[in-house]
Amino acid sequence: MSTERPSSLSSSILLLLAPLTILLTGCGGPDLIDRLTSPYWGCGGTIVVVLDLVALVDLLGDDGRSTVNKLIWALLIIFFPIGGVILYFLFG
Repeated sequence: MSTERPSSLSSSILLLLAPLTILLTGCGGPDLIDRLTSPYWGCGGTIVVVLDLVALVDLLGDDGRSTVNKLIWALLIIFFPIGGVILYFLFG
């Protein structure tokens, strides 16, 4: 029986899929596709989502960070999309 640890790539993929799942399903509200087609979404909402995804991909690609550090930044970016991205790009 092999007891290999999951590679950092597979754990990074899992950390990326969790927020994407939240964004796409909408957490009880409209999902991402419905939001993008809504007339009230606008370019600002799309820019925020793109910046969130860029920050999460950048965060998960950084091998110099500990898992706890990545988790804290990911939660900050997910739950505070605008403020979290600004903080990440300034201090992260």
